[in-house]
Amino acid sequence: MKRTSKDSRCKLPDNTALKQQQLPAYQLQLSATGVLSGFFATGVFCLGVGIILILSAKSIKEIEIKYTEICGNCAKLREDATNFDKECTCSIPFYLSETMQGNVYMYYKLYGFYQNLYHYILSRSNSQLVGTDLKDVGNCAPFSKSHDGTPIAPCGAIANSIFNDTIILSYNLNSSIPIKVPMLRSGITWWTDKYVKFQNPSSINLSSAFAGTTKPPSWAKPVYELDEEDPGNNGFLNDDFIVWMRTAAFPTFKKLYRRLNRIQYFTEGLPAGNYSFNITYSSSLFLGLAYTVTGAVTWLASFSMMAVHLLLKDRKMLFIQQ
Repeated sequence: MKRTSKDSRCKLPDNTALKQQQLPAYQLQLSATGVLSGFFATGVFCLGVGIILILSAKSIKEIEIKYTEICGNCAKLREDATNFDKECTCSIPFYLSETMQGNVYMYYKLYGFYQNLYHYILSRSNSQLVGTDLKDVGNCAPFSKSHDGTPIAPCGAIANSIFNDTIILSYNLNSSIPIKVPMLRSGITWWTDKYVKFQNPSSINLSSAFAGTTKPPSWAKPVYELDEEDPGNNGFLNDDFIVWMRTAAFPTFKKLYRRLNRIQYFTEGLPAGNYSFNITYSSSLFLGLAYTVTGAVTWLASFSMMAVHLLLKDRKMLFIQQ
């Protein structure tokens, strides 16, 4: 069967500028002066930001207390995974020589904990964490279901390995009266995590919303009982849980644990004096350096390109004169 010219014309694209590829186009022509100016400006910006960040980081007062060896008996107890629900408490006294004025933040720091492993990062259920489907545990093995087949909420290796030490800071007023330093456990997460990436299931009673699920095997409490003092800080919206679920890029990392509530004796910050940490085992300098290095490398590239440009320009002028 022969095709007619009419059938062939029907399959042709429309005679429009878009379909005939006749739209006006602009080809960007960069000059050496424009490129070098852009590189120099980028280098100046990165160096400036890097220096500001480094100076601000150096002005921050920081005190680091390692309690692994001091609380060795508790650490030894926790080496046996079957003791995950056994509590062990130890106290660490220390002296603060000068007042920490302004906002004070408490972090916990872990060494040699690889949160950046590929299978570890994938071991979570995003549909479960936004409260849409608590039974979706497909990517959480081997922490997807209990031995009797009940879905785990929250499931996965990240949730199961949550940092669950309890740290209480006390201030010894007049070297005799211990005062519990008021620390806030809210407002320590990223806004997008708290209000976008994590949501509780829609229900008036949170415990009934998690009916039909069970807690992770290494947890002492279900997810809806993480904070006994603040009912709104439970479930997938618990701040400590959200902070832990944001995985770290390096094996040694710090995560925000608490922030100082500036009331009573602590309106100006953390006063100098004697303190003690009561630890219960229950189970931005880098950014400044990155900006500085980026700015320095950009400047080196700018000078290198400028040298090459001037060299080629001189050769071209010499060739024209000959």
